[in-house]
Amino acid sequence: MAKVTLDKSSLEVDLSSDELLRYSRQINLAQVGKEGQRRLKEARVLCIGAGGLGSPATLYLAAAGVGTLGIIDQDTVDLSNLHRQLLHGTNDVGRAKTDSARARLLLINPTIAIETYTTRLNASNAIDLIRNYDIVVDGSDNLPTRYLSSDVCVWERKPNIYGSVHQFEGQASLFAPHLGGPCYRCLFPEPPPPEAIPSCAEAGVLGVVPALIGIIQALEAIKLIIGTGDNLLGRLLHIDALTLRFREFKIRRDPNCPVCGDSPAITEPVDYEQFCNRSKGSSVRGITAVQLNEMISQGEKVALVDVREPFEFEIARIPNSQLIPLGTIPERLAEIPRTATTVVMCKTGVRSARAIEFLRGEGFENLLNLEGGLDAWREAVDSTLRKY
Repeated sequence: MAKVTLDKSSLEVDLSSDELLRYSRQINLAQVGKEGQRRLKEARVLCIGAGGLGSPATLYLAAAGVGTLGIIDQDTVDLSNLHRQLLHGTNDVGRAKTDSARARLLLINPTIAIETYTTRLNASNAIDLIRNYDIVVDGSDNLPTRYLSSDVCVWERKPNIYGSVHQFEGQASLFAPHLGGPCYRCLFPEPPPPEAIPSCAEAGVLGVVPALIGIIQALEAIKLIIGTGDNLLGRLLHIDALTLRFREFKIRRDPNCPVCGDSPAITEPVDYEQFCNRSKGSSVRGITAVQLNEMISQGEKVALVDVREPFEFEIARIPNSQLIPLGTIPERLAEIPRTATTVVMCKTGVRSARAIEFLRGEGFENLLNLEGGLDAWREAVDSTLRKY
């Protein structure tokens, strides 16, 4: 098993008596020892996201003694985060996740350094950020960031430890072409349609599932640093939490991959938003939150249909909208106007797009999708709308 090449020799750092005591239980392991603990102390790991995956990953990396943890996240703590994002507490609601994470991690281990970036990883900052770390733990929850982080890790020769979750399922792998394995694009050459990948807010997630995956990501990072055990290079681990079954799939580097292949065609960041959200032939017409607000303000006749679940409707809603949950639409077609302009909405625009696709098959031609859903409405029109 190959070790990660650190910026300096681990022989240049030493362990204090307090550190020897703090880490004594893992130093006692023959596969770790003082040399392994020195390597952990010298290592620099960047975690993308301080949410469901980033919380368990950084908690255990900090506790293990990884010397420098970088955390990048642009979000603030929300009450709906707390069932799975244990970096944060109730008193942190409204606080920047990077600030909350720093405080929590330093309580666990004040001997390490925490470097925070309250922003989103993007094409303009990704290379400069990633090149300063030895390993990247990707705890992001969106496709553009996953493709971006993987691409930059290929170019900078950094291991990228991948994780994702969906409801009761999760998966993890290690992408590192410079170590002989594939990259993210080898597994997913083309992104699926945006509506095919609902977020946790759309699909739901059991809180312990991201904990399982995040801990696996932390374990992979630790093993890479100390150079022991078998890792997930060339292997995709899938976990079904409902049946508690683990399955493994072999994945290989694609010699025709446009990023890590034999003749790469992509050698610098691209427009990842456009790449992941380009039209897949959908005929759904959209309307922005600003445009809808203008229509309402000008007194234009427009019907508002909300296809979220009742509990979501109780948390936040646009005034005068009618709740018709997505699963009930086939039985409630008569309640949806066929002549007046009708805007269909959900939290992010994914479920509403699916609703419109179904309704078009039933002969509806007057439907518009609220692009970005209630999240976009809150950002552009009504900041008092409760976030969840």
